[in-house]
Amino acid sequence: MKKNLTIQIFKFCLIFTCFSAFSQQSGAFKSDEANERSSIGARKASSGLAEQEFRRGVQAYYRGSFNDAILQFEKALSYLPSENIILDWLGKAYYRSGVEGAALEHWQYAAENNYGGLLLQNRIEIVRDRRLLAGGAIDKPVRYTESGSYSGKNDEGNLVFSHPISVLPNNDGTMWLLSYTMNELLKIDMNGLIIERNGGNFNGFDRPMDIIRLHNGNLLVSEFAGDRLSLFNSKGGFIKSFGEKGRQLGQMVGPQYLAEDSDGNIYVTDFGNSRVDVFDHDGKALFFFGGKTDGFSGLKGPTGIAIYENIVYVADCLTGAVHRFDVSGNYLGLLCKNKTFKKPESMKRWGRYLVISDKNKVYSIDSDTGSLFENLSSGNAPSRLTSAVPDVNGNILVTDFTSNEVFIMSKLSEVVGGLFVQIERVSSDSFPKVTLEVKVENRSRQSVVGLKENNFLITENKAPVKNYKLEGSAYADDFSDITLLIDRSRSSSQYEESLEAAVKEIAVAMEGKGTLRIVSAGSVPLIEYEGRPSGASNFKAKNLKNPASSTVSFDVALRMCANNLINATKKSAILYIGDGKVTQNAFDKYGLTDLTTYLNNNSIAFATLLLEQGSSCEEISFISEHTEGKDYYVYRDEGLSGIVDDIIDIPSGIYVLSYESSLQTDFGQKYLPVELEAFIMNRSGRDETGYFAPLQ
Repeated sequence: MKKNLTIQIFKFCLIFTCFSAFSQQSGAFKSDEANERSSIGARKASSGLAEQEFRRGVQAYYRGSFNDAILQFEKALSYLPSENIILDWLGKAYYRSGVEGAALEHWQYAAENNYGGLLLQNRIEIVRDRRLLAGGAIDKPVRYTESGSYSGKNDEGNLVFSHPISVLPNNDGTMWLLSYTMNELLKIDMNGLIIERNGGNFNGFDRPMDIIRLHNGNLLVSEFAGDRLSLFNSKGGFIKSFGEKGRQLGQMVGPQYLAEDSDGNIYVTDFGNSRVDVFDHDGKALFFFGGKTDGFSGLKGPTGIAIYENIVYVADCLTGAVHRFDVSGNYLGLLCKNKTFKKPESMKRWGRYLVISDKNKVYSIDSDTGSLFENLSSGNAPSRLTSAVPDVNGNILVTDFTSNEVFIMSKLSEVVGGLFVQIERVSSDSFPKVTLEVKVENRSRQSVVGLKENNFLITENKAPVKNYKLEGSAYADDFSDITLLIDRSRSSSQYEESLEAAVKEIAVAMEGKGTLRIVSAGSVPLIEYEGRPSGASNFKAKNLKNPASSTVSFDVALRMCANNLINATKKSAILYIGDGKVTQNAFDKYGLTDLTTYLNNNSIAFATLLLEQGSSCEEISFISEHTEGKDYYVYRDEGLSGIVDDIIDIPSGIYVLSYESSLQTDFGQKYLPVELEAFIMNRSGRDETGYFAPLQ
């Protein structure tokens, strides 16, 4: 009876009625049946005030003003201290602010109140696991299991490819696949759809064996029966072939697997000649090696090849060993002794490890010690695994020559736990059209790229929405917003000439795309420039407003840079330019972990450009190692223009989706729910949130 009376009173209260749908969904702002009649008025007033603060908090969150959102949600909680949905949103705001400890605390409190179900529990588990990984080694091989496969036959039983022998992943989630017996190069998307078929040069392929991507973006294919190498542009357009059958310099008999060194020289295992042939980037023959020398009996059946830190690693399928050479072909000794492997094939570098295919298994080899770790096994079924290559999404793509399949192998935790999906922003300015920005990652924080429209499902109150459309995918963007964080410490200020050259070269490399910001980090950080990259083409260090200082507030400056990138393009990065040192009290206000998390949770890459040769201090190295981005030296041989390309190539799992809402807004006062699921083969992830339509 008391509950019915409460509901009737609320129906006549405009402030509370606007929140009734929200209350039905989340359980928030409802009176407890056990409450006394005298508490109804106080409850109504508290709910109304909490609603106003909550609405402001949601709007601030979607604007990217996370500190403001935290303040609003804290105020809302002061009126309703145990309201679960406010706790959930407060946790979200802390998470995006980089304060994951506080986020977990509020989420856990809501979960203990039986709020959020498995979805919230999964979020808590993933964020906790990431925090544990952040302080430890992450470059360790792990066990993989099948999460999907592409069959050589379609559902009608027709052959689409035959005897897959080598695969090359692309940054957009697609892959190039060589079909050995059909003599084709195929481009396949992550859903298994064939986008393109390529027959090779004018006379066609002749048993294509391996494919690699060269430093300049071109593709190189070895042809086992054709005794040649064929060069293609990045889109698969044929350029030329080089090499011929024979035993002399520049000739081959059954070329197999390929690798490229840091100078652009090409190495190919020549099975018929039991050696490794070397060509320059234009296809000119340089030398060959692998024959018998003092202390080395010579290669017997060279197959897989990989190059890491100017060491050439060559697998021998007849002896089961892996040998080491320098880039000039001088023998350095064994990495793995004879009979370590049964019949090794492809070998590719992954970090400091070598991933090698061996009959029905794939191993990781530590390039320093030669120790092995079994990544995966195809079991006892007839199998011949010919290549295993890491892809952009953290999987391993494996070709099985015998079963005529390509397997997508994922970490067991990823298959069991699924994807980490976050609806980061909802725009309802054009309601009923609603636009979502969604980030899709795996549990290890790696972006998942290559998703298409049919990989998402959007619902409202569990009902599918109308006119759903994938508006854009950040991984396909060919530009980035970049903020240059210039160190104004006295030690860095000695390199003004190098600084000027670096800023100008970066500005030119952006090719007029995106926004360039320059922030100087002194005792107080200052924004020196913001606008088109061309505006910094005449940059002068002497014009910086921030003078050189003995004290640099690096943490505040980095936070300022990140704040300005929250609402930037979906690909954004901070490029630190300095000598790699920090002054005393550089991290007084923000800790390293919170700064790193703030960047990661808002998809902001961090790279370093050092003005003097050497390495960064521990603090800057920590941020660099635990975020996306690389380290560079200002006078590196290849110049600085490639830094912009590297930033653009960083995988981004942000997608923009739109749909037409069917919900009633109550003049913009009602909290409107939306749910989204992303799925790839046997893996999926889900998120739920809500928003307010514009007031009317």
